[in-house]
Amino acid sequence: MHSTLRAVRATANVSLAAGLVAVLVAGSALAETWDMPTPYPEGNFHTQNIIQFAEDVNAAAGGDLEIVVHPAGSLIKHPEIKNAVRSGQVPVGEFLLSRLSNENPVFGVDSVPFLANSYEAAEKLWAASRDVTEALLARQNMTILFAVPWPPQGIYADGEIASLDDMSGLKFRTYNAATERLAQLAGAVPTQVEVPDVSQAFATGRVEAMITSPSTGVNIKAWDFLSHYYDTQAWLPKNVTVINVDAFEALSPELQDVVMTAAAEAERRGWEASRTETAEKTQALSDNGIAVAAPSDALAAGLREIGTTMAEEWAERAGDEGATILQSYGN
Repeated sequence: MHSTLRAVRATANVSLAAGLVAVLVAGSALAETWDMPTPYPEGNFHTQNIIQFAEDVNAAAGGDLEIVVHPAGSLIKHPEIKNAVRSGQVPVGEFLLSRLSNENPVFGVDSVPFLANSYEAAEKLWAASRDVTEALLARQNMTILFAVPWPPQGIYADGEIASLDDMSGLKFRTYNAATERLAQLAGAVPTQVEVPDVSQAFATGRVEAMITSPSTGVNIKAWDFLSHYYDTQAWLPKNVTVINVDAFEALSPELQDVVMTAAAEAERRGWEASRTETAEKTQALSDNGIAVAAPSDALAAGLREIGTTMAEEWAERAGDEGATILQSYGN
């Protein structure tokens, strides 16, 4: 009797264990984790917006999909994020769109100086260029989830810059083809430096000036090694969050809707956050001892000349696609 009972219990335990394994296996098959590399620190407003995007997806997916954000290049460095998404190494990621301008000039239209130097103009330019941009990325097996602009770009330096003459010979930090060309036309020395290395580059004298947003200036505590910020509002470059097409299409229709709904909200929220960021971070620069000023008439005139030259060069390189964008933007 006892031996029979023990045999029945043993059989039941085996069946229970097998059932639990089956449940766990089924659960793991349903749940999917996506690692998402981003290039900027966790406190940056772009990263905060993406963290909220991931939280929105995770909550709405009900455990079937989880996005894990890896900020500050901790998983994949900025220059490699696009190709990592393209190849499927990661399903989703964020990068600065104009980094791709060497591939195609269309990707750098938002970094043509003074072409769109307000949020209203930047929104109009994005509406004019989005379809062409998405078509180009689709050829690389990617699609855009959302795009968010940086605050307008200004010039930082450790000293006064009254005209372009004061930029001559300065080692100028660049981060894409447009900033490199601007430095060349200003007579400065272009020096490629990624955001995580900017502070050290200034501390060691590798660079002496840069053009970037108030956000980056505050993130790197520019007041520790720079004295002046000129609010040139040169352009509003965008970060894009892209997704691998194969990874997206592998999702159920319900999860695809979850991702796209959260993406639409992230774009709306991100543009609003960028506007707020501009005011708050410009004030923070001043509060921490940076001399914040509009460019002098001489400097503004010199920069406008550079902008005209760069706009003409961009239009020539961009060809028919560029003409389509400019025509749509002008209407």
